[in-house]
Amino acid sequence: METVLRKELDTSLLKASGHSGGGCVNEGQSYDTDRGRVYVKINHKPEARRMFLGEMDSLEAILQTETILAPKPMKVIDYPGGGAMLVMQHLDMKSLNRQSAKLGEHLADLHLHNQRLKEKLTKESSTVGKGTGQSEIQYVDKFGFHSVTCCGFIPQVNDWQEDWVTFFSLQRLQCQIDLLEQSSGDREARELWSQLQLKIPDLFTGIDIVPALLHGDLWGGNVAELDTGPVVFDPASFYGHSDYELAIAGMFGGFGGSFYSAYHAKIPKAAGFEKRLKLYQLFHNLNHWNHFGSGYRGSSLSIMRSLLK
Repeated sequence: METVLRKELDTSLLKASGHSGGGCVNEGQSYDTDRGRVYVKINHKPEARRMFLGEMDSLEAILQTETILAPKPMKVIDYPGGGAMLVMQHLDMKSLNRQSAKLGEHLADLHLHNQRLKEKLTKESSTVGKGTGQSEIQYVDKFGFHSVTCCGFIPQVNDWQEDWVTFFSLQRLQCQIDLLEQSSGDREARELWSQLQLKIPDLFTGIDIVPALLHGDLWGGNVAELDTGPVVFDPASFYGHSDYELAIAGMFGGFGGSFYSAYHAKIPKAAGFEKRLKLYQLFHNLNHWNHFGSGYRGSSLSIMRSLLK
């Protein structure tokens, strides 16, 4: 592996720095190189290259907005013997503590970035001597993403859709239900889903959703802080409804009150927020059921029942 890294990174120095880490899906290690310290994520699964390419595209999209800190990705490299490695900038990250409110502010700025682009383009088009296309980053008017991204190791269908309800129902929830059907054929899940999918449009009555660039997997394990501000990593990005981001943020311990206060000061809750949040948490419970087994069956079915009341 180190021979491959030396060649691909064009470095004579490659020394493990002692900074290692990992999660449910990947393992990682920091290395000192001729060009400074880098962090290398490793995954041995056959689909690792696709997963890392999606993460690289996600990080690049987030960084392009200049709204929130994230490690700069460098290269995806095939791992000797199978799998892949993602090389990125090493950051001296600490657990989120003092920067919680700033994380809320910066996340809201990320979510508002595309909307602000739209407003800027509208203003430019009404100004004599200027037309559309003046902004460096193009406004995105659909829901989806330009590449496949993975939430965990399961690939997400990011085909562009004009309607958010269609995108979320078919390309998030239906895909998870289909995977459950293949693995377990759970009858109760299938029956509840057949009722729930008819009611989903009612949860979005009267709200206007502008596509927002999302981190896509923003739970407590994917955020940290530097002395200069909060940092996010391990994204599974796409353009979607900003409220979607807060679903997994509220699971597994969640974030503190200062995070939510700062976020909602910029993006206030719309009517029906709590019920939509449950719907979005359903995706993550189904996704965890498909990743880790039936321990998430009860919570998935419970959410579906509560949404049908």
